[in-house]
Amino acid sequence: MQLVSNLSLLMGKFRFNIQDVHEKTGLARRTISTLYNDKATRIDFSTIEKLCQLFGCGIEQLFVLCNDETQQVHITIKENTQ
Repeated sequence: MQLVSNLSLLMGKFRFNIQDVHEKTGLARRTISTLYNDKATRIDFSTIEKLCQLFGCGIEQLFVLCNDETQQVHITIKENTQ
């Protein structure tokens, strides 16, 4: 099983670049880039909290657990309706 980051999809939805996420969360650009490119091998809880807060999403939208590496990832990013 493989944990896949959907940060690139969330950033695309909000039209954020790495610098935008860096400025809005205070996270290091390298941390954001690593997650964006799905190369992270570990992640801090505080990083997850900041990203979920920024995008108004849950951890299940930020990450997906895939059965194998070739499985295509499809997520539904819910619109914030308030």
